[in-house]
Amino acid sequence: MKYCDNILETIGNTPMVKLHRVTATLPCPVLAKVEFFNPGNSIKDRMAVKMIDVAEEKGLLKPGGTIIEGTSGNTGMGLALAAIIRGYKCIFTTTDKQSKEKVDILKAVGAEVIVCPTNVEPEDPRSYYSVSKRLATEIPNSFYVNQYDNLANRLAHYEQTGPEIWEQTGGKITHLVVATGTGGTVTGTSKFLKEKNPDIKVWAIDSYGSLLKKYFDTGELDMNEVYPYITEGIGEDFVPENYDMSLIDRFEKVTDKDAAVMARRITKEEGIFVGYSAGSAISGLIQLKDQLKPDDLVVVIFHDHGSRYVGKVYNDQWMMERGFLDVKTVKDVVNGRRNQPLVTIGADDIVSEAIARMKKYDIEHLPVTQGNDIIGAISESGLFNRLIDDANLKDAKISQVLQTAFPLVSQDTPIEKLSVYINRENGAVLTKDDSGHHHIITKYDIIQALGR
Repeated sequence: MKYCDNILETIGNTPMVKLHRVTATLPCPVLAKVEFFNPGNSIKDRMAVKMIDVAEEKGLLKPGGTIIEGTSGNTGMGLALAAIIRGYKCIFTTTDKQSKEKVDILKAVGAEVIVCPTNVEPEDPRSYYSVSKRLATEIPNSFYVNQYDNLANRLAHYEQTGPEIWEQTGGKITHLVVATGTGGTVTGTSKFLKEKNPDIKVWAIDSYGSLLKKYFDTGELDMNEVYPYITEGIGEDFVPENYDMSLIDRFEKVTDKDAAVMARRITKEEGIFVGYSAGSAISGLIQLKDQLKPDDLVVVIFHDHGSRYVGKVYNDQWMMERGFLDVKTVKDVVNGRRNQPLVTIGADDIVSEAIARMKKYDIEHLPVTQGNDIIGAISESGLFNRLIDDANLKDAKISQVLQTAFPLVSQDTPIEKLSVYINRENGAVLTKDDSGHHHIITKYDIIQALGR
């Protein structure tokens, strides 16, 4: 029989997949090291277990102890899996910019999660660094992992990730691209690969709002480089001890938008459901494409799985609210809203019911139905004028105050063209999606879309 004794034995030996469409403009082949095949769906499983191994060997983590760590989510998942198998408790601190999915997953595997504010200095007692350190001093028989300065982090990648990449490429790798945060992956993997071939170039991808690139370029810790950013899991506002900058050849910064848009492209065009940092890594690589030659072989780390970002990167409304998703057609406007059913009113209902419905849903326009058909419309402004003339109309049937039905437009209508239909007399249009459901587009929706 061939089986694993526990889930931790499935960590590592992740596949390498050639990319085609998103790297079509590059002169050389690009291979993705797809790390979400690890049981915790990220590369962090490797170093999480290694840090626990070393802590046990040194007597820092004792039976029945509590593992404490500040994490953006993925390291916590790896630590939680190890804790389940080896009988430890877990308390994790994280920031309020992390996706809800990450927090929920950590709770699902038995961890206690404390959410801390993002926009504070690392030394601030409210920061997730400071809270985790404090808890480690207060809770008996606890171990503060400290993935940033724990050198077992980079040791895991020296022992595992680097050798796997070397073997999988037959030693032909020329460039390694890593979206980096704690520094463990890029440093450990680079150390092994450069020992095999010092000519291998290692490119670290950073985020705007992080100080790592400036520190690499100048040796200066410039806090003016630090400001809030959205990309998760990469970049830092300090330099963790896991970094050995001599093993990195270049840092490249990528915007939040470019990273998010690229992550969606990788998923749709390559069929690999990736996390946010994969978008950063590929965007950074494309920004550096002029430095590549046809006989190069690039390996890019895909750190984690897209399921951790379904409420953010893969949510159209979230993307549109941040100006990350360009709105071009009626379909884009509809897709960018949450799945809200169309609010209507029946022709035989009374006017006061329509007024109550408008107030309840905070809307100005109501399509009027008779059976399954939309036969007309009413609007707040139209009712206002009629009620001013005759207050008793509030008890009349909707059919007595019926206005012309809103125009029906196709989903591929450019939003700029809607001005033909939406004017002073007509405040909305209707469209029908592929499932046959109607949706309403108002002046407000258009203003919101064009204002992004």
